Amino acid sequence: MVRLEHLNLVIRDIPRALTFYQAAFPEWKIRDSGQSEWSGKPRNWAHFGCDDLYIAFADNGDQDGRDLAGHQVGLAHFAFETNDIKGVIARLTAAGFEIANPGVVHPYRQNVYFIDPDGHEVEFVQYFSDLVAQRNSTIE
Repeated sequence: MVRLEHLNLVIRDIPRALTFYQAAFPEWKIRDSGQSEWSGKPRNWAHFGCDDLYIAFADNGDQDGRDLAGHQVGLAHFAFETNDIKGVIARLTAAGFEIANPGVVHPYRQNVYFIDPDGHEVEFVQYFSDLVAQRNSTIE
């Protein structure tokens, strides 16, 4: 078995990041938090998630991330599957976040992209079929 257990994101400010992620995942909680040092620099950290998955935040970020429209090596985006994409969209837009990309029209899935407060592109997807071939099909 292989599964994603957590993401570790370097950010600027944990409370600011939580405005986005708490809106997206209202059932998640801060599992643990504290202070530490990374490569000679102090940082605050927090693990935000559920029992099976979390995002580790470290607030010692001091530079912008990669240009999302560019071709630099680095993370382009990460995605979360949801069973209520309309709810995710409603909560994030109510919290003041704009849709960065509405995704493509597809008969078996709906996806949408938002940019978190630190410039990470986050995709949310809801599938409308249990058939893998339909979920992964491309629309030409």
